[in-house]
Amino acid sequence: MLLSLPLYILMLLYLKKRNAQPLKKSHYIWAIALGLLGYYLSSLFDFIGLQYVSAGIERIILFIYPTLAVLINFWIFKVPITKKQWLAISITYIGIAIAYWGEFSHLPNTSNFVFGSIMVLLCGITYAFYLVGTGKLVPLMGSSLYTSIAMLAASVGIFSHYLVRSIYSNGFMNAISYQIPTNIVWYIVGLALFATVIPSFLLSSGMKRIGSNDLAIITSIGPVSTLFQANFILKEPLLWQQAIGTAFVIAGVVLVQKFGVNTTHPENA
Repeated sequence: MLLSLPLYILMLLYLKKRNAQPLKKSHYIWAIALGLLGYYLSSLFDFIGLQYVSAGIERIILFIYPTLAVLINFWIFKVPITKKQWLAISITYIGIAIAYWGEFSHLPNTSNFVFGSIMVLLCGITYAFYLVGTGKLVPLMGSSLYTSIAMLAASVGIFSHYLVRSIYSNGFMNAISYQIPTNIVWYIVGLALFATVIPSFLLSSGMKRIGSNDLAIITSIGPVSTLFQANFILKEPLLWQQAIGTAFVIAGVVLVQKFGVNTTHPENA
C-alpha cells in the first residue's frame, strides 16, 4: 500500500482539477467507509485466513461474493429472489461444501482450518458489501475518483493498523525503521502495481461499463486460475473434490447472473 499510495494521490489530484461537478459530502463519506470495509477489513480477514487455508480453497470460498451480494440486496433492499435464483445460489454453496470437505478430510489439524475458513468468509462478506456500495457510488462519482478515494482511505486504515500493532509489539522506532527483506522486494512491487493499483481501477471502470452481471461472469475465471496456479506455483495438491466444487461454484454464479439479479443497482433489480 505504501508503494500504491503515491499513484492514488496523483490520480486524485488530476481528477480534482478536471472534475468541476460538485459532489455531496455524503458521497465522500461513503467512499471512505467502503474503502475501509472493502480493502482494509476485507484484506485483513483474507490474509489472516490464508495463514490457515490453501490459496485454492481460499479463492473458492471468497468467490461466493456475487451470491452474497444477491442476499444483501434481498435482506437490505428487499429485492426478491426467485426460485431459479435460489436454486443457483444452492448450487454455488453445494460446490463450496464439496471442495471444503475434500480439503478438510485430508488435514490432521482441522481447528485452524475452520478458523481460517471463517476469516476468508468474513472477507467475502465485507467485499460483497463493498461491491454493492460501489455499484451505487460509481455512477455518481465516476470510477477513477471513487477508486482513488476508497483506496486512500484503505491505505490510512492499513498504515494505522500497522503502526498500532508494531508499536505495541516492538516499539515506535522498530515500527518506522522496518526493513523489507531484499528477496521479496520485487514481489511487493508487482503486488502494488499489478495486483492493487491496476485491478482496482479496472474493476470500478468495468463495473461502470458492463454492470455487475457480466462482471461476475467474466471473473468466473478467478477460482479456476487460482486453483491451478496454486498447484503449479505453490505446489499445493489439486484434489478432485476441489475441481468438482469449483465447477459447481462457477455454474452457480453464472446462473445467478443469468437469472437477472442486478447487484450493482439494487433498486432496478
